[in-house]
Amino acid sequence: MAYQLRDQHGAARAVAYLMLAAAPFVFVTGVVLTPHRPFAQIVAIVATCVAVATGGAVCRFRPDVMPPLFWLVAPFLCTVLISGMNLVTLDASTGAQLFYLWPALYAASFLSRRMIVANLAVLFVGEAAVVFPLLDRATAIGDWGAMALGMAMTVVVVVALRDRGDRLRRVLEMQALADPLTGLANRRSFEGALPRAGAWARDTGGRLALLTVDVDHFKKINDTWGHATGDRALQAVAAAMLSVVRGPDDVVARMGGDEFVLLLRCDRPAAMRAADAVRAAVAAIDVLPGGPPGVSVGVAVLPDDGTTVEALLAASDAALYVAKTQGRGRVAQVAPLQPASP
Repeated sequence: MAYQLRDQHGAARAVAYLMLAAAPFVFVTGVVLTPHRPFAQIVAIVATCVAVATGGAVCRFRPDVMPPLFWLVAPFLCTVLISGMNLVTLDASTGAQLFYLWPALYAASFLSRRMIVANLAVLFVGEAAVVFPLLDRATAIGDWGAMALGMAMTVVVVVALRDRGDRLRRVLEMQALADPLTGLANRRSFEGALPRAGAWARDTGGRLALLTVDVDHFKKINDTWGHATGDRALQAVAAAMLSVVRGPDDVVARMGGDEFVLLLRCDRPAAMRAADAVRAAVAAIDVLPGGPPGVSVGVAVLPDDGTTVEALLAASDAALYVAKTQGRGRVAQVAPLQPASP
């Protein structure tokens, strides 16, 4: 998103630490070390320091009271504040200009590229508004050019590091939530998706179906053809299950070993059709030396077979047990819950 904040918690701490550090620094350099300023300037500096320190305390301890827009415009406000304080204190030194590094780093760390470019533009204008009135032309041009180039290069490096960190995080998240053998979602991913799907069903009144799929006699496949063939069988079953899924919010996951689940946002008839489609897709597998494996499928639907996602999971497991005890290679379901008598 063009105007979306990446990390409000980190942004709040960054703003708080800057303000809490800047207030005493400006007070010392603007009042204590230069006591002969005009009284009006001293009052303005002291008032600004108090306001900045108060804002820093709020950002540190009560960031929730700040409007969301504040975190997006914080670097722009900071640039204006730095420029104003430098003009009031008539300070165009390198140390004073280095304060512009904070809004540049803040934007590069927490804002989008569009906002980063806009922040740099405001920063360059703010710095020019300070150095050109206070320094001779040649010195001002040199200071402004060097600082602008340094800020721009710093932002480029920070954004590059940020993007690299994002890519590494996505890889780690994928590894943490995906089964390495089949590429399906793993148990952890499914356990995160199940409550979200349950909340959707509760809020919308929709039906939620859970299909628990078990490969029949998988140990025999491993013992007869070897573990490499067993792995190929699991991958083929995973691909067959994926071919059945149609909804963007449906989940196909490997729970471990030879057990899989399908979490579908559909009613019972659609869930039964999906179960039959899974069995047909698995039966069409032709890449294994022993032929296609058989699968048993247990089907349960929320809220018919349980009023919670935990009950739905238990009902699907119970239905799978029924399918196995009835001879495997079939689809089974448990008897739906009956409404209580009035």
